[in-house]
Amino acid sequence: MNMIFAEYLLLSSLVLGVQLFLHQTQRIQFVEVSDNAKIHCSSTENLEGGSNMFWYLRREGEKPTCIKSCLDDQNVSKFACKHETHSSTLEISNVQKTESGIYYCAYRYSSYLIFGNGSTLIVGDSYTKSSWVMLLVPFPHGSQVTGTANLACVIHGVSSPVHVSWSVSGELQEQGLTRSLKAKDGSLTLINHISVPMDTWTSGKNFTCEVKFNSSGNSVKKSTRYSAAPARECSHYIVPLAAGAGLLVVVVSLSLVWTLCPSTLGLKPRTSAPPASEEHQGGILYTHLDFDLRNHKGRTMQRSAREKRVKA
Repeated sequence: MNMIFAEYLLLSSLVLGVQLFLHQTQRIQFVEVSDNAKIHCSSTENLEGGSNMFWYLRREGEKPTCIKSCLDDQNVSKFACKHETHSSTLEISNVQKTESGIYYCAYRYSSYLIFGNGSTLIVGDSYTKSSWVMLLVPFPHGSQVTGTANLACVIHGVSSPVHVSWSVSGELQEQGLTRSLKAKDGSLTLINHISVPMDTWTSGKNFTCEVKFNSSGNSVKKSTRYSAAPARECSHYIVPLAAGAGLLVVVVSLSLVWTLCPSTLGLKPRTSAPPASEEHQGGILYTHLDFDLRNHKGRTMQRSAREKRVKA
C-alpha cells in the first residue's frame, strides 16, 4: 500500500503543463492525545483561496482516505483549513491515537490531483510492553564485492507509527522505505529498509537505525558494521574443521539413507527442515534480504511522478 500510493505523490508538470508543486516541510510531528495539531503545506503557485485543496490521511496498513475538503465547511470543529496565498494549513483539534498516520495535502487542477510529499503525525506513545527493535543485516561472510547491500530495521509490537531514521558513521541518510504488517490484536510490525552500495557496507562504517516512539526525545538505537573474519586466523582451525567435516559426511550420509530409504530401515519418512540462513546475536539478525527494488545502484528509490484522475 505504501509503495502504490507513493506513485501519486507528485504529478508531472510535463503532463499537466503547469509548474505547481506542493511541499510539506514537516516530515514528522509528535503530539499528545487531546492536543491540537497543525500540518502545513506550501505551494509554488497561488492556491486561489484554497477552495481546491484537499487533505488525505493514510493510516498504517490502510488505503488513503480524504478527510477534509477545504471547500466544505462541515465538521470544522475537528478539521479546519487555513489558507494564505502560497500555503495551506490543516488544523486538527483534540487529536486521538487513531488519527496517527501520514497526512497529504492535495490540490485539484482540472480533473487531476497534485499531492504533497506527506507529513507523519504520531499521537501519544507508540511503545507497548511487547515492543522491540531488531536490525537485519547481510551475512558478514560471503558478501559480494559489487552490487547492493540491504539493511532493515524491524520494529515489532507498536500501537501506531514511529519515526525511523538511518545514519552512516554519524551522517544522516535519506529515509528508508517502510512496510507494515498488522496483527489480529491491532499491533503493528514495521519494516524500514535501505539499500546501499556493497562497497559502502563493507567499508567498515557504522550503520545506525534510530526509532522514536513518542515526543519525550528518547529513542532506541541499533548499530552494526561489516566485519569479515581475518583469513590468517583460519589456519588455527584447519584440523578441527577437517575432523568436523569427516563427521559431517557420516551424519549427512546416514540422514540421506534415513530420508530416502525409510522403508529399508523400517522407519517413517521425515521431512527435513529448511536450512536456517540467519544468526541472531545482540539484537542483530544476519540474514539474506531480497527486497523488490527498482533502483539497482544502492540508493533509496525515488518514484517517478504519475498522474491520478479524480472521479467526477
